[in-house]
Amino acid sequence: MTKINIIPLSGIRESGKNLFVVEVDNDIFVLDCGLRYPENELLGIDTIIPDFTYLKENANRVAGVFLTHGHPDAIGALPYFLEEIQAPVFGTKLTIELAKLNVHRYEATKRFKEFHVIDEFTEIDFGSTVISFFRTTHSIPDSVGISLKTAEGNIVYTGDFKFDQSASASYKTDFARLAEIGREGVLALLSTSSNAENQQSVASELQIADEVYDTILYWEGRIVVACVASNLQRVQQVIDASYRSNRKIVLTGQDFGKIIRTAMKLGKLTLPDENLFITQKEMKKYRPEELVILETGRMGEPIRALQKMAKGTHRTLKIQEGDLVYITTTPTIAMETVVAKTEDIIYRAGGTVKNISDNLVVSGHANANDLQLMLNLMQPKYLIPVQGEYRQLAAHANLAKQLGYQANQVIIAGKGDVLSYQKGELVLNGAVPAENVMIDGKGIGDIGNIVLRDRKVLSEDGIFVAVVTISRREKKIISSPQITSRGFVYVKASRDLIRESAELVQSIVETHLAEDGFDWGNLKQDIRDQLSRYLFEQTRRRPVILPVIMEASGRKGKKY
Repeated sequence: MTKINIIPLSGIRESGKNLFVVEVDNDIFVLDCGLRYPENELLGIDTIIPDFTYLKENANRVAGVFLTHGHPDAIGALPYFLEEIQAPVFGTKLTIELAKLNVHRYEATKRFKEFHVIDEFTEIDFGSTVISFFRTTHSIPDSVGISLKTAEGNIVYTGDFKFDQSASASYKTDFARLAEIGREGVLALLSTSSNAENQQSVASELQIADEVYDTILYWEGRIVVACVASNLQRVQQVIDASYRSNRKIVLTGQDFGKIIRTAMKLGKLTLPDENLFITQKEMKKYRPEELVILETGRMGEPIRALQKMAKGTHRTLKIQEGDLVYITTTPTIAMETVVAKTEDIIYRAGGTVKNISDNLVVSGHANANDLQLMLNLMQPKYLIPVQGEYRQLAAHANLAKQLGYQANQVIIAGKGDVLSYQKGELVLNGAVPAENVMIDGKGIGDIGNIVLRDRKVLSEDGIFVAVVTISRREKKIISSPQITSRGFVYVKASRDLIRESAELVQSIVETHLAEDGFDWGNLKQDIRDQLSRYLFEQTRRRPVILPVIMEASGRKGKKY
């Protein structure tokens, strides 16, 4: 019997950061290599990537990385992966070009070249496994699903998808190929779950295009459109609607230029008029009703840019009286509060807000009916819901049970779980490391829970610094304790608290100096403990306490 392990290293019980491992005999196949952007509580963290520990330990067995589409949740972690593990990367033409942009701007991988372009007709024979691809519909062109053909049946990973009968050629699903894979026999289906709770019909892209056009055509003023840069389908709709409405487009957003140039070069984004785009300096030549400002960026960035425009802190643009702010991307649950606050700020600035989801159910992801149709086409022996929070995975599991699947045929795995095919059954067989790896500036994985906890405390209760200079030889304090506080209390209004804190520190230091066995570590810890108790009693707050002990030695002091 062929040895098969399926390991969701990440992208499960969370949104984004997709990376799924399939082991067939001695080969390891990596499906997607994405990142996710942090929620607000991860203070200062730029991005979060998967834990590559298991793959690094088995680097010689990694046959390749196989990408489903060009969004950050599928390709964003590639530079960090390729820095550790040299493996070929496979994807469609647009996906590979976007992956190259991502990989080559990272210093450690700027010379990586082993990219391979595939399409829906490609088959790659690895001996015990044959990998092929099938076209899917998503919000970016050239999206595919992946099928791994083994002696025990196909293992299929859908990637992000939805079904849209009116999709254009670059976005059209290959239903015939899906049915063919299903007839061959599917052992396990790894299917996206991010929209599994939605029972409503999702609007077709033709309906959305009409909605975008009507909005842009009939507004009698300037329009600011907020859109995620990698949602090329929405960008195309805005371009087409602006052209038909005789409006010029002003581009903003840092990531958009390279993405749009790449998509246009490959014919995945069409420009009906070469003079459609204008610079921000040229805006003053046009009346407000002749302009569309397209604000793009990573997930969440367009919303933050809108806030700056409304507050007047944006580097070049400002929301004006009569502006329409058109939010064309449905926010995640985590972003809903931020969007609501942004809308309030925009209205205060004199603008008006319209969300594309006000009139339509909009999503690039499969709803409940789509997921059940995929199950019916594939007829897998096992369903492994992926790409979603636990409640979404559970909703997907319930959809399968409505089709007659038994509880033991639907596996809601955890990150790092090893699912092994043994004696005709897929069973849990241990786990591998699968922690979150956080990126902060140039630091990769050097930010842990303790640092995050300190950042959280600093953001909530501030810092309290006590500086004192001593002479161990003379066993006395040379300079009285000086107290500095930031983000804890207003010093001028808390003179008594500061004075009593200084007296407490002086008492602690004097006690330690009088002892025979003086220890720097014990002194600093004692200051932290006693000062922390005192400050909590007085304020019910727990700031970060930083004791700084200076030792006088001749004319210079040593700091501890």
